[in-house]
Amino acid sequence: MAFRLDDDRRALRRGVRELLRGRFGRDALREAVDTGTLDRALWRELGAAGFFALRLPEEDGGAGLGLPEAVLAFEEAGRALLPGPLVTTHLAAGHVEGAAEGDVVVTAVDGTLVEWLDAADTVRGGGAEGARPVRSLDPLTPLHRVPGGGAVAAGPEAVLLTAAEQLGSAGRTTEMAARYAREREQFGRPIGAFQAVAHLCAGMLERTELARVAVYAAAVTRDPVDVAAAKLLADEAAVRGARDCLQVYGGMGFTWEAEVHLHLKRAWVRERRWMGTAEAEEVCAAALATEGEAFPQG
Repeated sequence: MAFRLDDDRRALRRGVRELLRGRFGRDALREAVDTGTLDRALWRELGAAGFFALRLPEEDGGAGLGLPEAVLAFEEAGRALLPGPLVTTHLAAGHVEGAAEGDVVVTAVDGTLVEWLDAADTVRGGGAEGARPVRSLDPLTPLHRVPGGGAVAAGPEAVLLTAAEQLGSAGRTTEMAARYAREREQFGRPIGAFQAVAHLCAGMLERTELARVAVYAAAVTRDPVDVAAAKLLADEAAVRGARDCLQVYGGMGFTWEAEVHLHLKRAWVRERRWMGTAEAEEVCAAALATEGEAFPQG
């Protein structure tokens, strides 16, 4: 089986992008940053559009699609910096009443942290008693620390959908950097004509496309090692991409009204969510070690 972007999948991706562009554009993004609240009306619109019920069987009110289609939808959510516990609510659809329709916001404890606790109606696995707010790098991802923690294990689907969000962010910052490099001029030339800037943009594109291949492949195989590798590559593409985009933008990228720094902050938070870098590296290293034992050298 291969991941092919056929007409139906392109239409799905285009539909999600158009929905988010119309409903969560620049002004809505700024309002979310300023207020720090979750837009419940938007959450219900996502439910009505089938975002959370995407993989539920048609007889249960879903679209009957698969993980590859969910990856495309979450890639668009990452591109738009859509806030909220999207992954946990999506995974709860069909298990928690109201989650599929967007009437209920579902979050879960990941290690010792839980996101959007105050906005959530349900905490998967429980274990959020005594949670205390902690300062989050990302103004669009409020966090609480839970004593003890570890209530819900990071399943491969949660990891992969988070990687898909990282992929969407990486793609967006790559586009932003390339556009700004064409428009911004210094010494009478677009800054993209200078080798250093061109190399930054090329590196961003290379990392993004490598992550894309890994994420799409893992959506087909569902292999835990493939998922861990996809998360590693998507995290790198998102974090380094946002940092390089800031470099292209110069001082402007650090200003509060710019979108770039929000991608970097979100990427930093996601990098540690649902399988952090160290855990993903351990999974990949163990798989490589096993392969080495199966095919000894010499």
